[in-house]
Amino acid sequence: MSFFAPVSTWHLPTSAFTESLREMARDGVSGNEGVALWLGHRSNGQAEVTHLVALRGPGVIKRPDQLILRPELLNEVTDIAVALGVALVGQIHSHGKLYGTDLSFADRTFGITVPYFLSLVAPDYALRPNTRLEECGVHVFEPGIGFRRLPPAELSQRIVLVPGIPIPFLTVGEE
Repeated sequence: MSFFAPVSTWHLPTSAFTESLREMARDGVSGNEGVALWLGHRSNGQAEVTHLVALRGPGVIKRPDQLILRPELLNEVTDIAVALGVALVGQIHSHGKLYGTDLSFADRTFGITVPYFLSLVAPDYALRPNTRLEECGVHVFEPGIGFRRLPPAELSQRIVLVPGIPIPFLTVGEE
């Protein structure tokens, strides 16, 4: 028995996706990768994103081809998630041209490798605010397999963009 129940579908508010692109573009204008975390609930094969987390300060290092999240910063995120009764269900980060929308070796090796964790990669350092979900690399960490990129037909079935739901925007870390 796994602590992490299988997830077949993720419900992602359109506002979370749009605000995540905006957050990552703050770093993209300097030619650096950006990141946003998604908190939410998992039950009955469904994951629902309910909160967007922006990471700031010395606990996150953003470079053109590297993103480092220090454990202390992730501990802060965990404390907030526990207090809210939610869990980390996914993240989105941006790449420039070097890796496109695939996960890099570092993403696969040092990223969050929790069963059914959703990991998106936005193209062009997220500098295009009209980027569509289909233009991103959408990857799921699967037990016994590792990260697997969802092909377009599967993506359209497993990721549901939900319009009209504003979600809380939380900032963790100090600038």
